[in-house]
Amino acid sequence: MIVYSLFDSIPHDPNTILTVGTFDGVHKGHQQIIDSMNELKKSKSNARTVVVTFEPHPQLVIQRLDKPPISLLTDISERLQLLESYGVDTVVIIPFTKEFSQIGADEFIKTFIHERIGCSDIFIGYDHGFGKSREGDAQTLHALSSELGFKVHQINAMLIDLTTISSTEIRSALKHGYLQQAFELLGHPYFVEGMVIHGDQRGRTIGYPTANVQAANPAKLLPKNGVYFVSSDIQGKTVYGMANIGTRPTVNNLDDIRLEVHFFDLDEDLYHQQIVIWFLKYIRDEQQFTSLQSLRDQLYKDEQYCREIIATLHFSDSQS
Repeated sequence: MIVYSLFDSIPHDPNTILTVGTFDGVHKGHQQIIDSMNELKKSKSNARTVVVTFEPHPQLVIQRLDKPPISLLTDISERLQLLESYGVDTVVIIPFTKEFSQIGADEFIKTFIHERIGCSDIFIGYDHGFGKSREGDAQTLHALSSELGFKVHQINAMLIDLTTISSTEIRSALKHGYLQQAFELLGHPYFVEGMVIHGDQRGRTIGYPTANVQAANPAKLLPKNGVYFVSSDIQGKTVYGMANIGTRPTVNNLDDIRLEVHFFDLDEDLYHQQIVIWFLKYIRDEQQFTSLQSLRDQLYKDEQYCREIIATLHFSDSQS
């Protein structure tokens, strides 16, 4: 996959199948658009698929006073990884600023899409808005299509159990600890990419050393506080463990929320390594215990529960 900034020298190609959006989470609705683009590409000779996205997320730049700050399902690095995994040829990243937000819908399509990138087909979601104040929509594109010579393909909303798949729904599910629902809407486990940083090493004193993972983007959404069954790819090997998200009320009741992971059967220095944590199952709420021994006892129970899951996974693998 080739990645350009809007200000790079992007090869102009009118034989381009294109879509525009933030694609936060690259969820099943987004995947449906990408799949449709890839399917159309098969019927065209030498066509390319292009996703035009924005960094930072527009809502981080234009914060509405009537809404809380947005939490990201994916930072730009995570988004690019997912877009590549779903077969996108090219991504164009638009550095989003307040000045850019003032560009009208018609000018955006004519100047940046038609003239700078080129396009034969534009795919949009059911509720897509673009340009200043999101004034542009499917009707805008249809009005421009005959003048600029492209076709418009609008993809209907995708529903699962009567729930419309959207980044907003996924954020809500994660904030409530509904990990399975988030998985069904995303089409893949939720994950956090971050750097392992030094902590206070209190976990070692009770037999459960942890890797403190700091998300690359401070706006990255951490799921609801609690204990999770997780996995990570370390040195090319899948390693399982359990993660705690929260303030550690038994130990020191922090003001900030931290992500800490205890990996099973791993004796390796992970400090300053960039790792990805995949959230596989929600285990329980974060609790305050009366003593460190009570905490240790509960962590042992959590570990045994996680190892039972791992045994089931390994059994399934051996049967396949």
